[in-house]
Amino acid sequence: MSSELWFSLFILAKLGAIYKKIEISSTKFAKEISASQQTASRRIIELEKLGWISREPHGTGHYLQISKKGQDQLKDVYYVLSKFFEPELKSIEIEGELFTGMEEGGYYVSREGYKKQFLEKLGFKDIYPGTLNLKLTKEEDIKNRKILLDRKDLGIAIKGFKNKDRTYGDVICYKCKVNEKIDGALLAIERTHHEETVIEIIAPVYLRDALNIKDGDNVKIKVFLNTI
Repeated sequence: MSSELWFSLFILAKLGAIYKKIEISSTKFAKEISASQQTASRRIIELEKLGWISREPHGTGHYLQISKKGQDQLKDVYYVLSKFFEPELKSIEIEGELFTGMEEGGYYVSREGYKKQFLEKLGFKDIYPGTLNLKLTKEEDIKNRKILLDRKDLGIAIKGFKNKDRTYGDVICYKCKVNEKIDGALLAIERTHHEETVIEIIAPVYLRDALNIKDGDNVKIKVFLNTI
């Protein structure tokens, strides 16, 4: 990544292009990056070619928005800088309401290529073939879930693999303690059918029986970071 392109992406982020499309002309963008209009136009085109932004011509300017790929470029730098400027996170607490869900995480547990790594990297002797689904209702818990998705460098990487049928992507998980009693792991699943208010937990045992919990009960999860 060239420093000029990254700086241009950073300026677009400052202008609000992460969360919405912004309308901007090449002339205005040139002033923002302290460059000529020709250079500004070239930067916009280069960012689009890299897939870091989406661009729609509009009048004498453009509608620009930073893509998921572009956000990842910014996050990579943020992760490095945060180690210098933010206190080191040791754990995060999340509380949610137990419900019967789609158990997408159970799909990962059932794949042998994943299961072997879960056992090895989490130190489990076995894994129950299902997940505990929690619905988050508090803003702080939803925010903490997002931190776990964004800060994958704080979690445990489960490598993807291939078999004769398909290719399976990487998965990030975090060791955790469920209701201060049982060791488990929270799955940071990004491509999920769930909305952003749901988390899934795996464990060596059937958590509902082990903790005597049922749908509607509140469950507390203490998530441990940097436990690689």
